[in-house]
Amino acid sequence: MKPKKISQLLIGTNNKGKLREIKALLPKKIRIFSTSDFNLKSPKENGNTFKENSLIKAKFFSKKSNKICMSDDSGLEIKLLNNQPGIYSARWGGKKNNFNLAIEKVFKKLNKKVPNWKNKKIKAKFICALTIYWPSGKYKTTIGKIEGRISNIKVGKKGFGYDPIFIPIGSKKTFGQITPKKKYRIDHRYKAFQKIKKFL
Repeated sequence: MKPKKISQLLIGTNNKGKLREIKALLPKKIRIFSTSDFNLKSPKENGNTFKENSLIKAKFFSKKSNKICMSDDSGLEIKLLNNQPGIYSARWGGKKNNFNLAIEKVFKKLNKKVPNWKNKKIKAKFICALTIYWPSGKYKTTIGKIEGRISNIKVGKKGFGYDPIFIPIGSKKTFGQITPKKKYRIDHRYKAFQKIKKFL
């Protein structure tokens, strides 16, 4: 049986960068709501994986709004740092999600681990778990990943989060330098979306 197409959807995030990107991926015919339309604060993310946290958010926002909700949980994993910051990617920015602080923390940890890391290729990947949750309790989660490396300096102001220090494989530019239109067609969120879009 073909899944019933969605006509209205709440994007379950209070991150404006994520909201913009998910909105850009969605079909134009869908009526989109944001958490600000319902004055909703984010739930506590106490899962152990991107998948668990994505489900926590989608379920919470769906129950509060009585709408079908799509939520993402995503982050950066740096191989040399035992896949940190991982699910704590946003939390490295402190209470105000200051990603300048988070990026400083990445550089400090790399300096501590390998003092000459700037001359090496530091492998990293972005991971995104995307969940659609229906008020009935049904849900679907997909995972998207993009491999790359860490830039030894912060470059570009086009993205958000860790974008200014992530260089995807096959590129010399960081996500912070790539136009949103191009980034939205190659990144981890796009890859997760490709697997879930049949419901839309």
